[in-house]
Amino acid sequence: MSFHSIRKLPFFFSFTSRSLKVCSRISPSSYSSAFFSTSTSIVGEEDPILVRDYIHSALYDPNHGYFSKRSGSVGMMETSIKFNKLEGRRAYLRHLDKIYKQSDISWYTPVELFKPWYAHGIAEAIMRTANLSVPLKIYEIGGGSGSCAKNIMDYIMLNAPSRVYNNMTYISVEISSSLAKKQLETVGEVRSHLSKYRVECRDAADRSGWGDVDQQPCWVIMLEVLDNLPHDLVYSENQVSPWLEVWLQKQRDSANISEVYKPLQDQLIKRCIDIIDLENDHTSGGSKAITAARNIWSKAFPKPRRSWLPTGCMQLLEVLHGALPKMSLIASDFSYLPDVRIPGARAPLVSTKKDGSSTDYNSYLDAKGDADIFFPTDFWLLERMDHYCSGWNRDLKDETSKKGKKRRTITLGTDQFMEEFGLPTKTRTKDGYNPLLDDFKNTKFYISVPTHNTK
Repeated sequence: MSFHSIRKLPFFFSFTSRSLKVCSRISPSSYSSAFFSTSTSIVGEEDPILVRDYIHSALYDPNHGYFSKRSGSVGMMETSIKFNKLEGRRAYLRHLDKIYKQSDISWYTPVELFKPWYAHGIAEAIMRTANLSVPLKIYEIGGGSGSCAKNIMDYIMLNAPSRVYNNMTYISVEISSSLAKKQLETVGEVRSHLSKYRVECRDAADRSGWGDVDQQPCWVIMLEVLDNLPHDLVYSENQVSPWLEVWLQKQRDSANISEVYKPLQDQLIKRCIDIIDLENDHTSGGSKAITAARNIWSKAFPKPRRSWLPTGCMQLLEVLHGALPKMSLIASDFSYLPDVRIPGARAPLVSTKKDGSSTDYNSYLDAKGDADIFFPTDFWLLERMDHYCSGWNRDLKDETSKKGKKRRTITLGTDQFMEEFGLPTKTRTKDGYNPLLDDFKNTKFYISVPTHNTK
């Protein structure tokens, strides 16, 4: 999986020439009868597939997936930006626009735009929190160009006791073979790093790739990875009708694909819905009056509902907690995306770039291996899934259980995280404008570490 980071930067900065283009809205009701044209290699004619399988194929299939076909679009900046040489915001945006126009790069990650300072902030957070009496072990899921790994190892080499650097292990889990090669080249620029670094070219969500359970402490870094994990879609006819799974089926003698609705049966989808509804049950208090009012309202003003479920994130967290029960986690991602027109809670943007300009598609089914599909991260839900996968939320159903939470968690805005662990002066322009702190208001960091409540 690529280090998909601020490829969304062109979409986020609405004031640049690469501003987010708005798709025409398709109402939820129109989906039930609409047909969509897409690549026949993703959905077959025989059996329908879940939406998450379609998204996984559209993004990661080795033959036609977006990140397999467009791996060269993961940009790597030749030199760091000298922010203290720029006058202010306008100068920075002009400089950024120039960088994009001079290349056919779809995106530059924040690690690239703010290197080495962005990765140094992450390294400092690890250094302050890790138990350095045991060998430091770091996994990075989706290492992109390798700049994050190199910059973190640089920081530890220069700032940690020599024994920490000498005994550390840094493992990149990367699904793209071309990016895996690129990562080795980047980290290998510092020869001493290579004996401590390796790339495992595999899918991090596949439990078999992790081998036996590792009870040793370790760190897992996921920067802008969650937004590209497959999601499932559920549909309800109105506000009180039961949720139905959305499946995709290719029409016979046609290249069109239609949505098919089925009763809930997939266990991953059911667990996600269960986690979301845990909080809803508490807030509603089980009030019969509220339930009755909702029933009346739904009959008078029926409104179809669509909800995107981060089942790919759920699966990955289950795998990580199962394989690395004492892991500490740092994840960064987009908490919201602007001007999303695809219907449904937590709906994605589907975008592509050609000849220097970005285009948004009207439907997720328009993605044919030529488009990025990325989702906002619901950090409240991420925390609940993290606790659930650690085993704690499942204990809530046992009223006699006195078990405490197994994770200590905190969510910070990127500006808060970097002010605490980074060096904000290094990304500040002459007039005080700081793009890392000022322009990433829709991104957050999530930190999760194990507690002593392991039984």
